[in-house]
Amino acid sequence: MERGTTLFLKVAVILIGIPVLALCIFLVPEIANFAAELYPDYTYIKYLVFIDLYATALPFYFALYQAFKLLSCIDKNKAFSELSVRALKNIKYCAITISGLFVAGMPLFYLMAERDDAPGIIVIGMVLIFASMVIAVFAAVLQKLLKEAIDIKSENDLTV
Repeated sequence: MERGTTLFLKVAVILIGIPVLALCIFLVPEIANFAAELYPDYTYIKYLVFIDLYATALPFYFALYQAFKLLSCIDKNKAFSELSVRALKNIKYCAITISGLFVAGMPLFYLMAERDDAPGIIVIGMVLIFASMVIAVFAAVLQKLLKEAIDIKSENDLTV
């Protein structure tokens, strides 16, 4: 693969991380304050929203780092290596973790949607769960294919 292609993908990975950082800085506190306004009796709901949304940002950024590492391996012509398989495995686990955290936070989405009478909030939560699971399955398939390609390559290297 040409270096320009991986450079474009590296820039894309960075550009994906910047809006999520902006959302974490500006939108998450607003969502937490909105939840606290909806349920003034439950003062702890604000902190639950903070914990759930910020906890999902950690595996997201770790997955972006793993994608960056994978692209660096491709740059160094080491795409068919155990390091690439490990990066895909970490991306898969990060996507599963993100999905699990959103499933755990789904009752918060439900409470906010019911009080505000906005069922779209639940749909947004379900889309986030579904997207994370699609990424996890895709990473698992790529991981398996890459592992099989490495095994075939090592067999061919031994027979020659």
